[in-house]
Amino acid sequence: MKLAVYCSSRQGLEQEYFDLAAALGQWIGSQGHTLVYGGVNAGLMHAVAQACHDAGGHIVGVNVETFRHRTDPLVDEVVYTADLGERKARMYQMADTFVVLPGGLGTADEWIATLSQMVVSGDEQRIIVVVNLHGMYDSLLRYLDEMSRSPFARDKHLHRYVVVANQQELIEKLNQL
Repeated sequence: MKLAVYCSSRQGLEQEYFDLAAALGQWIGSQGHTLVYGGVNAGLMHAVAQACHDAGGHIVGVNVETFRHRTDPLVDEVVYTADLGERKARMYQMADTFVVLPGGLGTADEWIATLSQMVVSGDEQRIIVVVNLHGMYDSLLRYLDEMSRSPFARDKHLHRYVVVANQQELIEKLNQL
């Protein structure tokens, strides 16, 4: 399985976020899966890659050309793209499953872009697993729920994601896939 992981590249976060990323990376590597991620050598991105690498997993970094200098040396394969739009499209094409860890605007953008692409393409085979640690995505989840009941979106098409609250629930859900 190829798992696209969307997460923060920010340094200086609380240790529990790095532990979550490392647990996911370790699971991916130990299961013989492939990590597909933003390819940057920083923050949670690097933490998930380091753990995946240490567990023997295969790592594909999809990085924007302007961030070439930030490419993580752990990647087994690197794909450079012209911009973030192309990066999201390539990650979407390459992955079987998507995992959203804590992150900022870029992470939320990747999640929503993936969800939008799944809706537009009628993709009912793949899933997005959102780790809502400490309720960080509560507002966005409420918005998506409200939108699914509005005349602007169709409920059955919006719910291509599942929400888990912590590391244990994430691993349990991934083991079911």
